[in-house]
Amino acid sequence: MTNHPVWRPTASRDALKSRAQQLAYLRGFFHERDVLEVETPVLGRHGVTDLNLDGISADVLAGGVQGGWLQTSPEYPMKRLLAAGSGCIYQIARVFRNGERGRRHNPEFSMLEWYRIGLDDQALMAEVSDLVCGWLGCERPEQVSYRQAVTASAGFDPMDISDQDLKRYCERWLETEQLVDLSRNDCLDLVMSFAVEPTLGFERPVFITRYPAAQAALARVSQEQGHSVAHRFELYINGLELCNGYWELTDPDEQRRRFEGDNQQRKIAGKPEMALDSAFMAALEAGLPDCSGVALGLDRLLMLKVGAKAIEEVLAFPIERA
Repeated sequence: MTNHPVWRPTASRDALKSRAQQLAYLRGFFHERDVLEVETPVLGRHGVTDLNLDGISADVLAGGVQGGWLQTSPEYPMKRLLAAGSGCIYQIARVFRNGERGRRHNPEFSMLEWYRIGLDDQALMAEVSDLVCGWLGCERPEQVSYRQAVTASAGFDPMDISDQDLKRYCERWLETEQLVDLSRNDCLDLVMSFAVEPTLGFERPVFITRYPAAQAALARVSQEQGHSVAHRFELYINGLELCNGYWELTDPDEQRRRFEGDNQQRKIAGKPEMALDSAFMAALEAGLPDCSGVALGLDRLLMLKVGAKAIEEVLAFPIERA
């Protein structure tokens, strides 16, 4: 953080100008592809069940609604639009995640989210490449499976390693007693964060694909070499995660099971259980079209464009000055 007076922005005028140019580029990109720009509520009635996301609650009393949540993503309302027949859509949104502040994080940040009807994850990755490489002028990404990436950086097969050996590996970052209550996915997240991500995307951008099914979130799952893998991808450039995309799950029963599983994990972790978004579930019941979707961090994309080392260099006012 700079030592300038607290009323001043932390981003330079050049960075602010580049942000404006980035927004114009994005809107032109989707206009050419006949993808409709939409807006959905920043303040919603429900939060999310995802164990790794902590929402920010709001004290709302209006229209028969009491309480609410600043949205961590526009995903659920955008999927309601898809189910209602919107066609392909995108949104440039402000989103909120509690407890996230660091060199690459701010509790409020800008997200680009879009959905393409009739495309699978492979086709959507091609479009992500078009968008990102068109803006940054970089080489198109290669694809590396989650299994290949972890094996190359950590030296073990994440699909076959035992829980005991995985926890033993994680002792390089946490004490043994700290690992007792961690799930297999928690440990794999540690490995990804500390051993794998810092090595990704330096020679050229890279998509990490085919995550373990337990990390599918809202993605479809299929079988590959005797293991269940998710149709999910993440893009990395210079060790920075830019986006997270899925070939979207459309089965409401399976989605409900996953949400209930999330709440079980939240309970184990001592986090509050989250009510399921009834409007979103009703939209899935009505029928979500076959589609793929992706969420991309626009502040991080801008960091790469201007060569920023910390997110406050591309934000007018980070949380400390908001």
